[in-house]
Amino acid sequence: MTTSESALAKVERERDFYRTLLELGRADDVGTFLSKALEMIVDITSAVKGYIELYDSDELDNPPPAPHWSLARGFRSEEVEKVRATLSQGIIAEAIATGRTVSTGAAYDDARFRDRRSVREKRIEAVMCAPIGSGPPLGVIYLQDRRDIGPFTPDDVTRVETLAVHLAPFTDRLLIRSERLRDSDPTAPLRKAVHAEGLIGRSAVIAAVLRVVSQVAPLDVSVLLTGPSGTGKTQLARIVHDSGPRASKPFVEINCGALPENLMESELFGALPGAHSTATRRIEGKVSAAQGGTLFLDDVGELPLSLQPKLLQLLQSRTYFPLGGTKAVTADVRIIAATNADLRGAVSERRFREDLFYRLHVLPIRVPSLAERRDDIAELLRFFCTQASTAHRLPHLQPSARAIRLAETAEWPGNVRQLANAVEAAVISAAGDGLLEIEPLHLQLEERDDDPQSERVMSFQQQTHRFQGELLKKTLESTGWNIAETAQRLDLARSHVYNLIKSHGFNRARS
Repeated sequence: MTTSESALAKVERERDFYRTLLELGRADDVGTFLSKALEMIVDITSAVKGYIELYDSDELDNPPPAPHWSLARGFRSEEVEKVRATLSQGIIAEAIATGRTVSTGAAYDDARFRDRRSVREKRIEAVMCAPIGSGPPLGVIYLQDRRDIGPFTPDDVTRVETLAVHLAPFTDRLLIRSERLRDSDPTAPLRKAVHAEGLIGRSAVIAAVLRVVSQVAPLDVSVLLTGPSGTGKTQLARIVHDSGPRASKPFVEINCGALPENLMESELFGALPGAHSTATRRIEGKVSAAQGGTLFLDDVGELPLSLQPKLLQLLQSRTYFPLGGTKAVTADVRIIAATNADLRGAVSERRFREDLFYRLHVLPIRVPSLAERRDDIAELLRFFCTQASTAHRLPHLQPSARAIRLAETAEWPGNVRQLANAVEAAVISAAGDGLLEIEPLHLQLEERDDDPQSERVMSFQQQTHRFQGELLKKTLESTGWNIAETAQRLDLARSHVYNLIKSHGFNRARS
């Protein structure tokens, strides 16, 4: 490479770096922002492992302060919680204390750090740690080990320091926004009362659900969850269990409509040897497996009529008979049931016992449909985007503003489950198109007629997507589905070809 070509390549790298930095500024929550920032700097510097932490400004006078936000990349899952404990004793602590970037090619041989136990045990080599902000450190960026041989380069140090300076105002803005959202979040005080950290949504209807959960969770009584399919009843059953006195005991789930009637009884109550043709040994039922904990009966409206008296007995006397047994067994379980059916209607049609209905209906909780909590759709979209990107090891995509707007007004008859599946497919499709955001096209949403630009924008996207598919399919067929040759002809990475195949739903025809 000539000197001029080298200089041009460097300029292009710098341009791409600052362009990505500007893209980072579009993030609207701290978690997404930190994730993208860490992903970018790890890739640019060829680091193997990376870690970012931010501090509360009120604690800066007492270094090393406790991290207010932190995120790790490249560390094994069991290492994440130990990251700061092992690193802050030396390298991070020095960066905070001096306010300067620490960089070394071999920490285990560096006089400043070689006596540190964690450095010796892990034989840490290339390390860089830069304080965030131009004043007192608001946090640090820590990078460890490189995919290339040798220390981090001066260009790497410059880029990390540039990112560290720009992180400060971005994070200040996002933390202030996060605090405002938390202050205006009606679910915030209720989340402290129950274990609902993983429940996405800040709408008033979710707050109303959590309010009821906070009341019923401590009580050792049966709970009936109602509401449309796909609304998250299983997750809510978990929250009730985790927030109650049986949290440390088993949570056992059984779908009452998933098994044939002749197998359902032994699956639920267990069976003694010889009780039926397949019971060659004693079978432990779900009731026994849930001893001391919670038994979750999903789709309880599908429970066969022949088994409903036995469930009623379990609820009334806390005893049951295994299939083929003559001696009652005592059960210490809490029952949480869920249904999307009209149980009152089923009672009137004699498909569900009235006495069982009233036994289950002691403390009902209705889980709202997605149409009733449209304020949560934007947050759910972002969450499912991050989840799908991580699961499929794709770049961290986010929904565009237009995708959010249309998703908030679209019909989702399958509720949260349908939205999650749609977002997963959209992330795969958008990544296959080489995009950083998912658009309405990827979610299979159509622009409203009142959008003056909708026809032109959607037509262009649809035609581009269709052209990609036609070209890919034609090339695959001409190469006999040889992925390597297809990638070479289209000048694409093989991984990109695989993503495109998946996003277009192509399957090789079997001869």
